[in-house]
Amino acid sequence: MTTSNANSAVPQRKSQLGIGELARRAGITVPAVRYYETRNLISSTRTSGNVRVFARHTLRRLAIIAAGQRVGMTLGEIAEALSELPADRAPNKAHWEQLSTHWKLIVDRRVSQLESLRDSLDSCIGCGCLSYSNCSLMNPGDEAAAEGEGSRWIRKLDANSRNQSSDVS
Repeated sequence: MTTSNANSAVPQRKSQLGIGELARRAGITVPAVRYYETRNLISSTRTSGNVRVFARHTLRRLAIIAAGQRVGMTLGEIAEALSELPADRAPNKAHWEQLSTHWKLIVDRRVSQLESLRDSLDSCIGCGCLSYSNCSLMNPGDEAAAEGEGSRWIRKLDANSRNQSSDVS
């Protein structure tokens, strides 16, 4: 902690944190801080000595990043959410409630997709191409036969899931 002058009995909080202190207090590594900055999830300024410093409220943004990762959000989804928050101060309770409401919808959709996938596993023959007529997991009724061999239906399903997640925005 720093003081505003040598005679002050009331310590003042530092308004900016160095990269090492930020990383330590957030429980992450310095390279992770740099990576988040390159992904525009957080931002810093430079001192006259070219030292990177972060606003104190960056700790809150790092906590939101950690929470998002914990519930399975991609860094792209987290970046989208952070772009809706004020950049010059810590988000408040209302901001978090709005963000978490949106994330709950995404998590609920993923849970539903995973339950459906789990329930389909018994009929999956594990062939790799998933194009046999009795594979109810990815190819009910052998719909993929018209497109030829290969597992592109899994990739198509994954792409559709990513697109649906971005539609929730």
